[in-house]
Amino acid sequence: MEEVIISTSRTEHGYSGSCELLPGWVVSFTGDFSSFVEYVKDSIVFYVECAKEDHEEYPEVFDHVYELLFKMDIQSLLYCYDKILTRAALSRLTGINERQLGHYICGRSKPRPAQSGKIVNALHALGKELQAVCV
Repeated sequence: MEEVIISTSRTEHGYSGSCELLPGWVVSFTGDFSSFVEYVKDSIVFYVECAKEDHEEYPEVFDHVYELLFKMDIQSLLYCYDKILTRAALSRLTGINERQLGHYICGRSKPRPAQSGKIVNALHALGKELQAVCV
């Protein structure tokens, strides 16, 4: 299965995305992230259908099974999880002060690469822990 990367950013009321494989394709969505994901899937299907009807070229990855990967900047990632995890929990996971996390989420400051790495690694570790839990 091939991976298709969607560069994703938060907007004032939702999310926007683009894909290097689809020149000129940009989507913007008002709402939550899970709805944005469905919107992106529908938009790609529509893009490919239109390309086929117009006999235009499009990446052949879309003729096979593929997986969408959403690549976010740190502000967008934290904003997405701010509605799921408390800032206190994010602080415990990352070792970064709650107030500083708030600055990152609101866009008042950008984390240094080392801080970004701590945030990403902490969320990946949490994901692995959750996957390991047997129900």
